[in-house]
Amino acid sequence: MYTAYCQSPLGNIEISATEEHITSVLFTETEKGGIIPIRETGSNDIIDNCMQQLDEYFAGTRKEFDLPLLQPGTAFQQRVWEHLCKVPYGETLSYLAFTKSMGDEKAIRAVAAANGKNEIAIIVPCHRIIGSDNKLVGYAGDLWRKQWLLAHEAKFSPIKAGNLF
Repeated sequence: MYTAYCQSPLGNIEISATEEHITSVLFTETEKGGIIPIRETGSNDIIDNCMQQLDEYFAGTRKEFDLPLLQPGTAFQQRVWEHLCKVPYGETLSYLAFTKSMGDEKAIRAVAAANGKNEIAIIVPCHRIIGSDNKLVGYAGDLWRKQWLLAHEAKFSPIKAGNLF
């Protein structure tokens, strides 16, 4: 396993990978200023590519990521994460609409739980899922980051992500 850190407009981001896959992309600082200890174990080509693509995303020039991903989870969680990657840049869906698009609106709590366990922030865009009342709800990276990400995407997208900003 390799772990490296990069700066972003949202604070430090920890990127972990194997030789073949990105395994996590996590924020290392909390809104209250707490910092997760840094233990860098080096970079590799996959992490370097991930950092480059994140830089392009933050610059507004990348709207889709092209990275090999692998995060542990159940078959259901994997299906949710795969489906999250299909939510277009600059768009938002309510948890209910997202669950319906997966074909089972009764699974809304399970979908929300899987969304909350996503450890590949930004790239697996769980930030694009919002409450049915268009409110920002549930983001492991803190709601202020979710709001920032949605506003950032709205700025660079012809599709406007609701009236959240």
